[in-house]
Amino acid sequence: MFELSFWFALGFAMIHFFSGKLIHVREVPRSRFLSVAGGIAVAYVFLHLLPELNEYQRELEGKIGNNVFASLENHILIISMLGLAVFYGLERFATANKRKQKPYVFWIHIGSFTLYTFSIGYVLAESEFQSNGTMFLYFIALGIHFVTVDQGLRQHHQQLYDRQGRVLLALAVLVGWTVGSFAEVNELGLSIVVAFLAGGVILNVMKEELPAERESSFGAFLIGLLGYALLLLVI
Repeated sequence: MFELSFWFALGFAMIHFFSGKLIHVREVPRSRFLSVAGGIAVAYVFLHLLPELNEYQRELEGKIGNNVFASLENHILIISMLGLAVFYGLERFATANKRKQKPYVFWIHIGSFTLYTFSIGYVLAESEFQSNGTMFLYFIALGIHFVTVDQGLRQHHQQLYDRQGRVLLALAVLVGWTVGSFAEVNELGLSIVVAFLAGGVILNVMKEELPAERESSFGAFLIGLLGYALLLLVI
């Protein structure tokens, strides 16, 4: 699977780099493609990502030992909640300062998503996928999700994103894959990365799909949700 994961990492990088040219998307009324993408991402979160977090929780419980954290329950979900809160805070920060066009706003916002895409590349290399099919579904779900993320960042930062942001994200996912492929496997570290990433994915899915003013298509959302859910259940 090593070679296949490399091609998928390269595919992620190309999606970031060319997402503005891949498909015409609009904010209002929302592109049906983005509504389908939202449905796919929601199915991925609930049918793959959250069950995977339960497995990580069981692994984590055996490695914590007797300390202050041992008395807590659902450590992994707490980390996911923190991931959601961090990305939500950064999104609010970028939105509140959108009109100021200050360079530091762009670098703080894009820096967080650089870590986000780095983590996805890292997980692609580190995770033990059951088959090539499950890795392909991971690529499809996150690749389409990247298109919606890029769309949101482009709306926030416009030319700055096209000149610098997309390049950074494309490089970040490749660097993440490289680190995950050649660094020593650390199951505890991987579980924390996946949990934090899950919070970010959940936040970005809800942020992009749910606001009423986007006039999203429920039918397209449902097609993406049920179609991808069926693929997950079959594979």
